[in-house]
Amino acid sequence: MIVSELAQLIDADNITPTLPMDKEITCGYSCDLLSWVMSHGEEGMAWVTVQTHMNVIAVAMLAEMACVILPENIDMEASSLKKAVEEGLCVLKSPLTAYAICGRMAAAGIPPTAL
Repeated sequence: MIVSELAQLIDADNITPTLPMDKEITCGYSCDLLSWVMSHGEEGMAWVTVQTHMNVIAVAMLAEMACVILPENIDMEASSLKKAVEEGLCVLKSPLTAYAICGRMAAAGIPPTAL
């Protein structure tokens, strides 16, 4: 599955619309503790978080994630979105809860890790 297909699956908007949505999703994850995500992040991961500050972008780029997903229509800080665009990282915003997003990803066959 690629980011554009995931966006459809979770009723999400791409809030970084200038970026292509063709990165492959290898796994999904939901966590808001950045140090934990740094130690568990993986290339191609779709990461669900309520965090919206600049460090989210840094952590996602460090792990070469496919995208960041904000649940419950949370808005991301403008400076963070600008950095995401500069780094080429898609940020999606969904009306669904983190729980529902993860449930849909699991039902679609996206594993919790790329093992």
